[in-house]
Amino acid sequence: MPHFHPYMAQIGEMGLVELRDIEIFLTVAEELHFGRAAERLHVSVARVSQAIKKQERAIGAELFARNSHSVRLTQLGVQLRDDLRQLHQGLTQTLERARLAARGKTGTLRVSLFPANIQELRRYWETFRARHPQWELRLRVSAYQDPFAQLRNGEVDILVTWLPIEEPDLTVGPLLFAEPRVLAVAGDHALTRWSSVSLEAVSDFQHIAVEPAPDYWFDHYVPVLTPKGRSIDRIANVNNIEEIFMHTVLGETVTLFPIHVTRYFPRPDIAYLPVKDMDALPYGLVWLSAAENDMIRAFARVARDLGPLPD
Repeated sequence: MPHFHPYMAQIGEMGLVELRDIEIFLTVAEELHFGRAAERLHVSVARVSQAIKKQERAIGAELFARNSHSVRLTQLGVQLRDDLRQLHQGLTQTLERARLAARGKTGTLRVSLFPANIQELRRYWETFRARHPQWELRLRVSAYQDPFAQLRNGEVDILVTWLPIEEPDLTVGPLLFAEPRVLAVAGDHALTRWSSVSLEAVSDFQHIAVEPAPDYWFDHYVPVLTPKGRSIDRIANVNNIEEIFMHTVLGETVTLFPIHVTRYFPRPDIAYLPVKDMDALPYGLVWLSAAENDMIRAFARVARDLGPLPD
């Protein structure tokens, strides 16, 4: 039984904070960045700041210690986050059940994706919906940072991500596809003289980074070393593909991608060069073992029945 902070009583008895404000607080507590929280919630940074200040005034103390370089939770903020997370999840689940019942649905399967080829994966979505009309399927794009937190905190049910995954609390399901790699560079980059590149060439330039994320997981996307043992330096921490393109266009980094990115993000200021000495990058389903349910098993069955996308 969690300890409920007195602030939660204020929410119910005094109506000081709307449900949206709670969502804003929890998102900032997860991202520790007002801009990223605003982007995730599709609101302005000013709206996020206003909601946090409103909550701090209601409580009478700071929830975040912030300066021009960082944002971190205060001790009170940590306690409130832990208390509100369970309450918010219960409230949203209750509202979701009511909404689904009104539409004749009995549950929602939430799938989060790292790859951008959602259209090419339609056969999995459509088959699941056709086989299980009693369930709703909801898709979202994943943020790169702390990739498995969304499974562990109950935000999503299934993650579509590159493999391998070596987390003891996660189950790895069927493979969906595997793709060759390309290197994205600025349109006027020196490497555009070539029609393809080797991984050795990548080591001459700096690459993006993702933190926090398990080293082994990101190392499979961007190796630490080339086959000849040269290091591949990483400098820019990113949280979404637009940030990757920004650093690439400015010539600050080069970026490894699966080849489907060339189809979904053609850009006049980016050149994509095939990488001739890297294995195909596999993508599959992953879920929290303890949260496995009928919907997750049904979707995994659809993926197994249909098999991976053709090469």
